[in-house]
Amino acid sequence: MTKRLFKALATSAVLGLGATTAATAAECIAPANPGGGWDFTCRQIGKIMYDIGAVDKPIQVTNMAGAGGGLAFNHVVSERNEDADLIVAASSATSTRLAQNAYAGMTADQVRFVGAIGADPGVIVVAADSPYQTLNDLVEDVKANPGSVAFAGGSAVGGFDHLKPLMILQRAGVEDVKAVKYIGVDGGADAITQTVGGFTQAMSGDMSEIVGFLKSGDVRAIAVLTEERVPGFEDIPTAKEQGIDVVAVNWRGLYVPKGISDDDFNMWAERLQQVADSDEWKEAMAANGLAPFTKVGNDFQSYVDGVVSEIRALSKEIGVIQ
Repeated sequence: MTKRLFKALATSAVLGLGATTAATAAECIAPANPGGGWDFTCRQIGKIMYDIGAVDKPIQVTNMAGAGGGLAFNHVVSERNEDADLIVAASSATSTRLAQNAYAGMTADQVRFVGAIGADPGVIVVAADSPYQTLNDLVEDVKANPGSVAFAGGSAVGGFDHLKPLMILQRAGVEDVKAVKYIGVDGGADAITQTVGGFTQAMSGDMSEIVGFLKSGDVRAIAVLTEERVPGFEDIPTAKEQGIDVVAVNWRGLYVPKGISDDDFNMWAERLQQVADSDEWKEAMAANGLAPFTKVGNDFQSYVDGVVSEIRALSKEIGVIQ
């Protein structure tokens, strides 16, 4: 099955995009079934690239589900390492899984991360009646008694929702983050229910998960984990402006094969930047609850390298990996 799939993909890749002329169709692999974030990334970014003239032909989308993105990653590394006509949808889940060796020994440096141009911002949320008014109030309580504060999140132990508060606490000087309690539940709504019900003191999640609860007044967001405040939610301060330098977002972006030339890498970076600058992408972000988050080219590669390193270290510290 896998061999037949790879053969079919190799055949479809004959429709290669010229590195400089973009005369024929490129391909975007979405490492999941149709629907969901990776599929959205390929289809929206590919469509807009064509609509604004960044490429001359519509970009072909190939869905390649399996191993949480691992099947596609292995295919790119093993079969398409020098294919300059190929882009692959990625997100924070990609970098987290690579950091935690979830792709069977494959590593982040086997591809090149070309850019991210939107994100679902990470947030830290407390119940409306919580005594914590700021992120620092919460951090100081953890410092005084790490075991007294529990976080809820929609990911499993060691997942991104778990790692967000640990990154904050480490940057704030908390040495024993293993003492901090975390309850992983099935999605952001359940995590908010845990917090509103008083079973946990805070919720770690994404902006898209909390909008309805913010509007209903059930919760307060004490920090958003972005570089700047999020349009439409300007009353929520960033962690950075509260003195804790953490940016943790579920970014939407692309990687490319490692073996392509610097010129081809820069070409894809330039095309992605054109999408980021377009009115069409701004409309797509607004319609899908994404916030601006633009890091393209070497700047984004450096960001991913740093995130992978930090998540790997944190994951070892809390025992998720050896």
